[in-house]
Amino acid sequence: MLCLGIETSCDETALALVRDGRLVDQCLHSQEKLHALFGGVVPELASRSHLTALPALLECLLERTETTLGDIQVVAAARGPGLLGSLLVGLGMAKGLALSLQVPLVGVNHLHAHLLAAGMEQDISFPALGLLVSGGHTQLYRINSPFHFELLGRTLDDAAGEALDKAATMLNLPYPGGRYIDALATGSTPNPTLFPRPYLDNRNLDFSFSGLKTAFSQFIGEHPQLRIPFQADDAKLRGWAEAHPELGTVCASLNWSIAETLRTKVLRALNDGGPYRSLITAGGVAANSMLRALLTETTQGHDLELILPSPGLCTDNAAMIAYTGWLLAEAGWHHDLTVEAVPRGKPIVWDYRRLPDDASAKPVCLDTCRPPN
Repeated sequence: MLCLGIETSCDETALALVRDGRLVDQCLHSQEKLHALFGGVVPELASRSHLTALPALLECLLERTETTLGDIQVVAAARGPGLLGSLLVGLGMAKGLALSLQVPLVGVNHLHAHLLAAGMEQDISFPALGLLVSGGHTQLYRINSPFHFELLGRTLDDAAGEALDKAATMLNLPYPGGRYIDALATGSTPNPTLFPRPYLDNRNLDFSFSGLKTAFSQFIGEHPQLRIPFQADDAKLRGWAEAHPELGTVCASLNWSIAETLRTKVLRALNDGGPYRSLITAGGVAANSMLRALLTETTQGHDLELILPSPGLCTDNAAMIAYTGWLLAEAGWHHDLTVEAVPRGKPIVWDYRRLPDDASAKPVCLDTCRPPN
């Protein structure tokens, strides 16, 4: 079965083809330079850019894979959570293709797709503990199967990736800045007392990084010499960092505070809610080198398999959408043309139908993502 995946949940426009669970190819258009001018994603510009880029990306993907539209057997699109305007563009294209090609349509939960993406590269052992860490989300799940996600904890305010990106903005690093924080931290020893490990004085599995962001802002206000006095390209940034080694210590300390907070909550979940057979870590921050190192130590101590997608599958991509869409279609689940886009902050319901349509199918909340009995 050949599935076309469409990803437009935020500021990356992407299309991918997955055949029988394996990636054929994908095409990506990044809006990074566009939004860098504003220091963050501008929703209206993002949706307009998706609208412009998608037709050319589809033509590129079909040409590179020597595929025709008639070869596509399933169309999948990210339905949420994300920016509503951006989601509507991708989902609209998916509906048009599914209708014209007379093939099943599958709306995909963007967050669950992140956690399942590693399945294209290796087998996933269930039940798994899933840690999703990105610019917009920090969540923990118990994953009993590709269709059964139980939400254990979520961020109450800022996500870990947002804290990293905002800290980078305070230092005048290029946007998006999380990867620059990680790069500057490499080779430096963190100071565990420099920044707090936020929201650990409790027994729950939720997260909160707004206080850490405030602490970092206050620290930079007291040490303004750490701010880079120009808009740095990579070469200038390396030179500045070599001349100011204290910057590396600050970045390493922030990195450690976030990574150690995430590890502490993971340990809490492992001890309180097991057993688990694997730990899946996904999302853009899953590429963070310190987080990967700490989680490697954690899983080795608990005899767990650590599943980390390759860096290209950590950030937003269409391969994960196509793969999750393929999994659902293979199991007989699909949507009709009334499927709606779901913006961030609203629950996504299980409103799939069986092939052929089962009129008795009832929606259930995807916080405990599983098919109805």
